[in-house]
Amino acid sequence: MNLLRKRMARYDLPQQIKAKGVYPYFRCIESEQDTEVTMNGRRVLMFGSNSYLGLTNHPRVIAASMAAARKYGTGCAGSRFLNGTIDLHLQLEHELAQWVGKEDVMVYSTGFQVNLGVVSCVTGREDFVLCDELDHASIVEGRRLSFSTPRKYRHTDMASLERELSRCRPDAVKLIVTDGVFSMEGDIAPMPEIVRLARKYNANIMVDEAHGFGVLGRGGRGTCHHFGVADEVDLLMGTFSKSFASIGGFIASDRDTINYLRHNSRSYIFSASLTPAATAAALEALHIMQEEPERIQHLWEVTRYALNGFRSLGFEIGATETPIIPLYVRDMDKTFLVTRMLFDEGIFVNPVVPPACAPNDTLIRFSLMATHTKEQVDLALDKMAACFHKLGLLK
Repeated sequence: MNLLRKRMARYDLPQQIKAKGVYPYFRCIESEQDTEVTMNGRRVLMFGSNSYLGLTNHPRVIAASMAAARKYGTGCAGSRFLNGTIDLHLQLEHELAQWVGKEDVMVYSTGFQVNLGVVSCVTGREDFVLCDELDHASIVEGRRLSFSTPRKYRHTDMASLERELSRCRPDAVKLIVTDGVFSMEGDIAPMPEIVRLARKYNANIMVDEAHGFGVLGRGGRGTCHHFGVADEVDLLMGTFSKSFASIGGFIASDRDTINYLRHNSRSYIFSASLTPAATAAALEALHIMQEEPERIQHLWEVTRYALNGFRSLGFEIGATETPIIPLYVRDMDKTFLVTRMLFDEGIFVNPVVPPACAPNDTLIRFSLMATHTKEQVDLALDKMAACFHKLGLLK
């Protein structure tokens, strides 16, 4: 056996977890993504989805996707840079720019590619990239590819951010990159303070709104609009795989920055363009988001209801303020075990373990959709409280 294969063969953590009967990954869903899904022939309550507005099975989104496939085919057979641009891409970019209030937008094939291609591209060898320690993995990878000097600050700790900014050369470009809503913890970046520090140290700001768009702000315009600081933020990133019921992502900024990215961002230039069906689905989801504000209103009603329920039952949920609710377990074995126990009870949730969190911060990620009912939440609360009690995880 060669050296590489020997190294790969030594990795047996998944096998160990499978042997315990608690392996929680790649569970197969046999139905549409909804508040209930079919798995192994039985109905399961879904509290592990990022479809915050519940649009993945909306008839209009499905119809738009099918119509686009009929008109344009199943793919574009090339990158946007060459033969892969269609009029739907341009329409989506135009409408997104108007929606978020930026001069221009460019659409990537995945949200991961946005952060990878933007963070690695907009700064150079003499510059600095400053990241929250709990930023998404795609931001981390973009930072790794950048030739700039990395600086990491403690999670949402503005004193820590200021210390890192003060260590940067005053005449250098300094890009602060943060999640708007943190994808595992559900808390919100303190954008007014980040903006204040950016002004003080002449820094720029990029915000990953993957979990903010469709959830926070007027009409679901995200964290920065929620705080009224969108005009102070240089780059707004979003994904289509959450509230937009599709796949892909985008970056919104001023025309000069987008022009530079279109001609230099390698994950954009050297990737096949977003499929017509996915583009049309995201565009129709944007229209529904604008036409049906009651979806976001109900999402927040059921979110507040669930937050109050978890707190009253004694769950440790941290500083979350959003439809992402972390239920801290702080033990990897018990995190896997309670996930399996809940699945057996008909509740689908996601375990979060390293490297997605620190070893002492393992948790169950419980997430809500606008289409969830309070009755479904009540059922989940009862089942989860019982399982957590069995393992001694409730106060």
